[in-house]
Amino acid sequence: MSLSELFNRNEFIARHIGPSDDERQQMLAAIGAASIDALVGETLPADIRLNRALDLPPPQPEAEALAALKAVAAKNVVNKSFIGLGYYPVKTPAVILRNVLENPGWYTAYTPYQAEIAQGRLEALLNFQQMVIDLSGLEMANASLLDEATAAAEAMAMAGRVSKSKSRRFFVDSRVLPQTYDVMSTRAKYFGFELVQGHPEEAGNGDYFGALFQYPGEAGDLIDLTPHIAAVKAKGGIAAVAADVMALVALKSPGEMGADIALGNTQRFGVPMGFGGPHAAYFAFKDEMKRSAPGRIIGVSVDAKGKTALRMALQTREQHIRREKANSNICTSQVLLANMASMYAVYHGAEGVKRIAARIHRLAAIFAHAVRAAGGKLVFDRFFDTVQVEAVKADAIYAAALAAGYNLRRAGKNVLGVAFHEAASEADLVKLIELFTGQSADIAQLDAAAQDAIPAALKRESAILTHPVFNVHHSEHEMLRYMKKLENRDLAMNHSMISLGSCTMKLNATSEMIPVTWPEFANMHPFAPREQTVGYLEMIAGLETQLRAITGFDIISMQPNSGAQGEYAGLLAISRYHESRGEAHRNICLIPRSAHGTNPATAQMMNMQVVVVDCDEAGNVDVADLKARAEQHSANLAALMITYPSTHGVFEQGIKQICEIVHRHGGQVYMDGANLNAQVGLTRPADIGADVSHMNLHKTFCIPHGGGGPGMGPIGLKAHLAPFIANHVVTPVPGAEAGQSAVSAAPFGSASILPISYMYIAMMGAEGMKQATENALLSANYLATRLGEHFPVLYTGANGRVAHECIIDLRPLKAASGVTEVDVAKRLMDYGFHAPTMSFPVPGTLMIEPTESEPKAELDRFVAAMAAIRQEIDQVQSGAWPADNNPLVNAPHSKADIAGDWDRPYSREQGLFPLPYVLENKFWPSVNRIDDVYGDRNLVCSCPSTDSYE
Repeated sequence: MSLSELFNRNEFIARHIGPSDDERQQMLAAIGAASIDALVGETLPADIRLNRALDLPPPQPEAEALAALKAVAAKNVVNKSFIGLGYYPVKTPAVILRNVLENPGWYTAYTPYQAEIAQGRLEALLNFQQMVIDLSGLEMANASLLDEATAAAEAMAMAGRVSKSKSRRFFVDSRVLPQTYDVMSTRAKYFGFELVQGHPEEAGNGDYFGALFQYPGEAGDLIDLTPHIAAVKAKGGIAAVAADVMALVALKSPGEMGADIALGNTQRFGVPMGFGGPHAAYFAFKDEMKRSAPGRIIGVSVDAKGKTALRMALQTREQHIRREKANSNICTSQVLLANMASMYAVYHGAEGVKRIAARIHRLAAIFAHAVRAAGGKLVFDRFFDTVQVEAVKADAIYAAALAAGYNLRRAGKNVLGVAFHEAASEADLVKLIELFTGQSADIAQLDAAAQDAIPAALKRESAILTHPVFNVHHSEHEMLRYMKKLENRDLAMNHSMISLGSCTMKLNATSEMIPVTWPEFANMHPFAPREQTVGYLEMIAGLETQLRAITGFDIISMQPNSGAQGEYAGLLAISRYHESRGEAHRNICLIPRSAHGTNPATAQMMNMQVVVVDCDEAGNVDVADLKARAEQHSANLAALMITYPSTHGVFEQGIKQICEIVHRHGGQVYMDGANLNAQVGLTRPADIGADVSHMNLHKTFCIPHGGGGPGMGPIGLKAHLAPFIANHVVTPVPGAEAGQSAVSAAPFGSASILPISYMYIAMMGAEGMKQATENALLSANYLATRLGEHFPVLYTGANGRVAHECIIDLRPLKAASGVTEVDVAKRLMDYGFHAPTMSFPVPGTLMIEPTESEPKAELDRFVAAMAAIRQEIDQVQSGAWPADNNPLVNAPHSKADIAGDWDRPYSREQGLFPLPYVLENKFWPSVNRIDDVYGDRNLVCSCPSTDSYE
């Protein structure tokens, strides 16, 4: 070998792609394809092929890529941040950092749709809900939202659904965070709401269907909202309060002030700032509003043996069922970060978080006293953590603070804000007092003299975090074991393949994950001065360049912090484009029947009218029906939302024609990027004809799913749509035009997870990215061929090939045997697998996506499991096993089935260890099949006693 070959700069490509060269040849032989190139030619339409290498640099070895990114990160200047405005430095407990945030057992799991193998994170999320219920003083909470600003927009939309007022006007406290108002103004316009800003005391002067108040205000001021909330409610309006989660430890709760909804960010509970995210928003509400709430709610139910078990309740898959009538388009939430916040509360307990909150307030109170004692003037005398100072020499103080390594907030020409936080030290207090007063500080003397700045009427009297879970895990040993116990209840990618169609559960390589917790990325405030964020902006610009090369678009907007947010941002750009041309009347959105449920939900949020387009028997868009509907609505056609390859798992031959039809009638093509993993290096959305597309970085580009979030959904746009991307009111986005409001709270969404995708593309290079796609197609066709021996494959393309996923049809077997797709999904747990996507896009089917990262041995194990399940179905169909007592309807089998009576017509070994490999690597569901109906009829969304889990 040459020296160049010995260095093997392409090594990571083989690390990412599961099958070896020999295994790929075996797989090609099994499907009857002469080569990878031949397979691609049989799968993709010839007229959309790229037929050249992507414009990406050669692949970098892992160590070199990490070193290069570390050099970029070093360009950031991480000052001590006292900016506030919704983001604060924290002390992430090391036991949580290492064992949750950096642990693939937590970050590679999927959304807990299969609850029996997700009891660990469901318990952590139930703890989160209980924490939020306690702090908010309200009766129910969901299991997190994306960020505070979008949570406020969801509160406004929810108020519109449940309010008794006929008004279309919504009152917004002038003291709300500026980024919150920015996002709310975007949403309000297309909901047809009028926002009216004013001081809280003005809320009772008009007729509003709802109101949002900030607590404390964005400047840190504290006022009692009770009378203002009452004034809104007296006229039939809904009152929402955006409240700082750490302040609520010390302050009277929104519920006690009469609020209907409380919301905010849980970032202060141990989650790094990360240049704006990801962070879990909280959302609490009154019980009577639960069926109108956005997002997911974790509920308590029972399993088949009567044991307490947890599941997602009510809105589990509402977008796919209710489509444009859904409460929201939210398809993911920040589960990993919600779990971190809940573990922070578990670790510290009530006394711990009270001490932290009290310390924060004490630092602020001493600082305020020192400034006043030196003759300084405060803007407000009542506050929790943020002190605003009127200073004639504000410029000089601000500059001196920067030079000393401190970031303050410029709140006005002569006003500086200082927001204290958990990570602030006594030394920081001394330095800040010196900067503002020019005097040295005797902290003991100041501490003895300073008075608290929380009014007596606003001090919390009610108890928090009283449940046992928050009171027994305070030593590191106890905490470590508790988190490990929960981790063991969850099946994640570190155990076996998760073959969810449309969700692309591929390798999240360790070298991609490492930079996320580097201090240069983790500890940056999103509104830090631009000269301090050079490394971040360089990394983001580099990722944008990579994504432009991959997709063919002219510009990338990084702001959307989920796939559904990307959909929204894309349709927003389209609507703004039509408005700019004097065609605001264009409001018809064509959506194929096979589309993701979030597509119609998103269109509805943009006040578009959804018109469904039929599919033909092969699963393709019915071009004749599309043409007819485009002609019918030509004058008002806004957009087509289409997924490519289709949700049915095929590359439609007529995709270019479809795009041309829409363009001919004045519409724009929005391409859902959920299936981009089948395109990279082989074709590009912009070349096909898309005007805008979102990219699920948590699918195609290796950001892990985190048990249900975080995600990122940046959008690519052609040049004519570029002027209409989201900007940001606090920190303008490079390349965005002034006047365009935001879609997320932070300028670059969940920026701290962008290094994952940056590293993936850098280590794969043009060659590796193409190979990944080719192997995704190969693995899917291999599974389709092997599984086709046992189950009918529902859809294939023109040459009998599937794309990167396939759908197997269980409906004929269900009709013949009574065994349902649910039974098959639950039985797969006994074989050590998470079920594929169930009953979407076609009821009674399983949609399977193996990805390029799974080795052939794992694919073969999955085939063996499905083949064995097919034999079990035959046993039921033949009458050898009763329809109501067989391994499928009794699945999954838990440890509770090991001992005790066994009155079943199959052996215990057949039930628990159905194939030899299972015995070597058994994953035990911690509960038996959960009773969904019981859970919805007896809805409990707070923590039961610990005894019920035993």
